[in-house]
Amino acid sequence: MSKEKGILFDVTLCIGCGECYKACKEENKLPQSNKDYLKDHLSDKTFTVVEQYGNNYARKLCMHCNEPSCVSVCPVGAFTKSETGAVLYDSNKCIGCRYCMQACPHKIPRYEWETTQPRIRKCVLCYDRVKAGKLTACAEACPTEATLFGDMDKLIEIAKDRLKENKDKYFQEIYGLKEAGGGHVLILSNVPFEQLGYTSLIPQQPMPEFTKRAMEKIPPVVAVGGLFLTGMYWLTKRKNQIAKEENESLHRKYYHEN
Repeated sequence: MSKEKGILFDVTLCIGCGECYKACKEENKLPQSNKDYLKDHLSDKTFTVVEQYGNNYARKLCMHCNEPSCVSVCPVGAFTKSETGAVLYDSNKCIGCRYCMQACPHKIPRYEWETTQPRIRKCVLCYDRVKAGKLTACAEACPTEATLFGDMDKLIEIAKDRLKENKDKYFQEIYGLKEAGGGHVLILSNVPFEQLGYTSLIPQQPMPEFTKRAMEKIPPVVAVGGLFLTGMYWLTKRKNQIAKEENESLHRKYYHEN
């Protein structure tokens, strides 16, 4: 059995209650939106949403690709693919180039535009919870098991069995199994996926194959510029740290003398 974990979301079982949305907010300490949760959208403050399409409800979140394009294009290694299958992000390494946002075929990463120290924000598949042997917050909160969490091999088996045993109930494809080389979020639906707002024109090959070709065509001056910006980022960060330490030292000296 694979050690890699994932999510299986079944549109036919979702009642649109929004418990997954609320649980994600609570787990990630995200502010509650003033909007109706069905009208909210992915942002730096919302990592998963529930959207209504007629009588159906669809979830949107990071698909945690098997071979993530965000990992392949990040020049400083801020994105990594974990042993659980989750795609993780380290804000301490990020230089704010936002290549990840351009490269993602599912258009998931969001940027904190309103802060002085912005980060990329997205679902990390409850990495800390999963490492502790728990379910993701969204799966634990779902009252109808529309969202299942478990071993990828098992989830794929469950999804294929449902399609085989209920041919009249399901659109006969598993979204996320092959798109962009596949990922760790699978979706079953009773209607074609584009009717639920999922991106349908995604190659089945892993996206790094395409992003690598694109990056190779970037003029050398851009690469040099990227290195320059990276250097300036770290110099500025170090300068601010030194200034902070000197300021603290002066404060300690002042209080000691007085």
